[in-house]
This record gives sequence, structure tokens and C-alpha cells, in this order.
Amino acid sequence: MNTATTTEFAARIVDLKKDYHLGEEPVRALRGVSFDIPAGDFVAIMGPSGSGKSTLLNLLGCLDRPSGGKYYLGDVDVARLSDDELSEIRASRIGFVFQSYNLIPQLTVLENIEVPLYYRGRITPADRRRCRELAQRVGLGDRLDHRPTQLSGGQQQRAAIARSLANDPYFILADEPTGNLDSVTTESILDLLVELNREGKTIVMVTHEEEVAARSKRIIRLRDGLVQSDQRL
Repeated sequence: MNTATTTEFAARIVDLKKDYHLGEEPVRALRGVSFDIPAGDFVAIMGPSGSGKSTLLNLLGCLDRPSGGKYYLGDVDVARLSDDELSEIRASRIGFVFQSYNLIPQLTVLENIEVPLYYRGRITPADRRRCRELAQRVGLGDRLDHRPTQLSGGQQQRAAIARSLANDPYFILADEPTGNLDSVTTESILDLLVELNREGKTIVMVTHEEEVAARSKRIIRLRDGLVQSDQRL
């Protein structure tokens, strides 16, 4: 495999393994997964229950450590980082979008969008302007002072997407981003992700829905902790 630079790849995983120890027998969730994610790609990760996609998601999001292999985020070997360094990576290089939105109910839309910026210190006036612009971008410019309970599911997911962009991340990691949405709202959220990808954002999306995966550029299917197929659309 060729050596990559940060301008070529958003992420690379090489022979990635993850074992969990439950009792005396290890559970091999990932058995040696390898693939590259070029900068600007839009990848859908699919697979049945137990295939390893949730484990892979946690590793890509720097929420867990591999048992073996390597994971490069840009030019950084994530597996070698300390817990504090992993926290910094999550705060500065990865934008998260979750099925359940994970908005903080006590905060307004604008405050929720600003959350990733708190991890790097003081929020400047320029930061706040950018977050307002992101809210406008996702169609929530007139909802800045609303709280999550005052929003529809689609609006909450739009707020979550704006939040994922607040730190100008290296890539966006979306976990079943349309799983709780109706078909019309699903299409609008996917349209937004496709638009962001066309503008250069790298997106990795975990989904179990074929119609959702079809909006990506590439589908990687996992089975039994291995890559079953890797198809460019």
C-alpha cells in the first residue's frame, strides 16, 4: 500500500483488529480490516448485526482503541495517542452526527452548535458568527433561540449536522443519521450531506438502509469482522 499524505487521504486503516474479552473466550469483533478513505469521499458502511460496523464506528471516532493494526487520521497514527490526545482529535478533527441527535436539551440551537468549540477553549465573536452562518446553512436561522424539544426530528438532525461542522472537522462520521426520520425528511437530510460532500467534506456514514447507502459514492460491507465487499458507485 502506498504511503499517503494528508492531502490524499482523510483516513486509512490497515489490518485493524478489535477483540473483546467476555469470560475466557475473546470475541473477535474485527479480524483485520483494511481500506483507505480519500479526502472528499462519501462512504457508507453496511453490514448485518454482529458484522463489526459498530466496533469500526467507535474506532473511526476515536472512542475506542484497536487490539491490532493501524488507524491513520490524516498523517496521525491514532492507535499511538494518549487518552488526552484522542480527546483532542475528537474535538478538532471529527464531526459526529448521531441517530438520536444527542443535542443538549437545556441549550438553544445556537448553543448546541457551539458545543464542539468549548473543548478548544474560549468562543470568539468570529466563532459565534460562523455558528450562526452554519445554522442559516442548514435552514435553522430562524430557530437560533429554540431548544431541541421545540424542534422536529428533522430540525434536530439539521442542528446536529451544523454542530458537526462547527470545528471544521477532517471528516464527518454519521451514525444512522436518518434512522429516526420519515422518508421525506430523510431525503432532505441526505440532500444536505450530499451537498456538503460536493463542497469537499469527507463523510463516513453507517447505515442499514440500502436506499440511504445509495446516496453515497461508495459502499463498504462488513461481515463477521471482515470487509465482504468494497463497491464504488
